[in-house]
Amino acid sequence: MATIDLTVNKEKRERAVKRARERNIIIPTYAQMKDPGKIPAKIKQELAAIGLWDIHPRNLFRINWHNEPKNSGGGYGGVNYIELPSSITGVPTRIVAIVGKWFPTGAHKVGAAFSCLVPRLVTGQFDPTTQKAVWPSTGNYCRGGAYDSALLSCESIAILPEGMSRERFEWLAKVAGETIKTPGSESNVKEIFDKCNELRHSGQDLMIFDQFQEFPNYLWHYTVTGRAMEEVFQQIARPGDRFRGITSATGSAGTIASGDYMKQVFPESKIAASEALQCPTLLNNGFGAHRIEGIGDKHVPWIHNAKNTDLVVAIDDNAVVNLARLFNEPEGKKYLAKLGVPASTIEQLGLLGFSGISNVLTAIKMAKYYEMDEQDVIFTIATDSMELYQSRLVEMHHEMGEYNEVKAAGDYGRWLLGQGTDNMQELTYVDKHRVHNLKYFTWVEQQGKNYNDIPDMWYNNKYWTEIKKQADQIDELIIEFNKEVGLA
Repeated sequence: MATIDLTVNKEKRERAVKRARERNIIIPTYAQMKDPGKIPAKIKQELAAIGLWDIHPRNLFRINWHNEPKNSGGGYGGVNYIELPSSITGVPTRIVAIVGKWFPTGAHKVGAAFSCLVPRLVTGQFDPTTQKAVWPSTGNYCRGGAYDSALLSCESIAILPEGMSRERFEWLAKVAGETIKTPGSESNVKEIFDKCNELRHSGQDLMIFDQFQEFPNYLWHYTVTGRAMEEVFQQIARPGDRFRGITSATGSAGTIASGDYMKQVFPESKIAASEALQCPTLLNNGFGAHRIEGIGDKHVPWIHNAKNTDLVVAIDDNAVVNLARLFNEPEGKKYLAKLGVPASTIEQLGLLGFSGISNVLTAIKMAKYYEMDEQDVIFTIATDSMELYQSRLVEMHHEMGEYNEVKAAGDYGRWLLGQGTDNMQELTYVDKHRVHNLKYFTWVEQQGKNYNDIPDMWYNNKYWTEIKKQADQIDELIIEFNKEVGLA
C-alpha cells in the first residue's frame, strides 16, 4: 500500500532549514490553508503590502480559497465562488463554481504544486540548495510549481506542451529557471513523461514532481478544496437543498479528489469526471487532440480514485471555445443581458477559463441526466480565468470573424440550452474497474511501476484512507521545520 513517504534525511533537512532562514521563508500548514483564521496576525499584516502575484515568501500563505479578490494587499474572507443562474445554464439546478483566479498565479494548481514540494522539503528529501525542481504539466501546474520554487528560492524546470496559450509561456519566461516545450497540445501527456525520463538520465541533480502520480496532489484537494466546497454549501444552502455532487475534469486527478471529501460528508452525492469529446479516454478508450487547455488526456492518472467516480462526461471543445466568446466578447455580453441574465453574473463570467466552462457544461449535463430540480446543488471548479486566454480570444477573432448577436444567439442555443445527455455514461462497478485498469498501460508498461499496486488500489479499502490521514502528519513536520527556522 502506498502512502506519502515522510522519511527524514537529516543532513539535507538542515540545509533546507538554513535556506529557509536565509530567505525569510515560513511554510503554512494544511490546517491554515483550510482555515486562514489560523494564520498569525503578523503574517496577515505583512500581506497587506504584498501583491497577489508577487514573488514574496509570505504569498505562500495565500495558497488557499479564501483570498480577498484583490490584486494587491488583500486579506481573507469567504471562499470565492460564482453561482450560475438558470438563465445561463438552462436548468433549475443550482450550479456553483469555486473560483481559482484569486490564487497566486491566477490558478488553484499552485496549491497542488505546493503540496507536492513541501513534504519533501520539510523531510529533507529535497535539497533546495543543490537540486532543481522539475514540474511536468499541461499548463497551470508547472506555473504553480515554478512560482512555489521561486518563493522557496530553489531552481525550477517547467515542462508543458508547445501548443498551450501564449500567456503561460510569457509568464514562465520571467519566473521559471528553464521552460521546456514538448510536442503537441494538452492531449500529449506521454511526450511530457518522455521528457521527464530523459531528464532523469541527464546526470543533473534534480527531483521530478509529477502531479499525475504524486499523492500529495490528491491530498491537497481532498483536504483543502473539499473543505472549501463544504464551507460554501453550508453558506448558501436553503432549507431543503440537497448537495448532489461535483464535476471536474480528470486532468491529473487532483481536483476531483475534492469529490472524495464531499462524498464522506454527503454519502449520496456523485462524482462526475469530465474530458474532451475529441479525446474520450475514459468514456470510450479513445484518443485524439482538443482545445480545452490544461486538462491532460490519453491516460488515467495514477492518483485517480476511479472506484469513487460515478459518471463520465465528454464535452465538445467547440462548445468551450464558442462559449468563451459568448461570455467575454462585448456582443456576447450584450446578448446575455438582452435575455435577462443578471449584470452581476455577466461581469463574473470571465472567472471561467476553458476548463471552467467545460466543468460547468458537465454540471449541466449531469443535472439533466439525473433530472435534478431547483433544490439540487452541484459544485464544480473554475481552475483559472480568461485572463490566461486573452490570446485565444484574439486568435478566434481572426479565425471565426467578428462576433455579433446572431453568433451569440447560435452559441447560446446550441452550446448552453442545447446540452443533452449524449456522450456520457453512468459507471457500474465493472465500468469503474475498466477505467481503473487503464492505468496499467501508462504506469506499468510505460513508466515501470509495480503492477501489484493496481489491484491494491482497487481492493484494499485502506489504500486511500491512509493517504487522507497524512495531512496532520505533514503539518507536524511543517511546524517543527518552522520552529527550527525560527521566524514563525
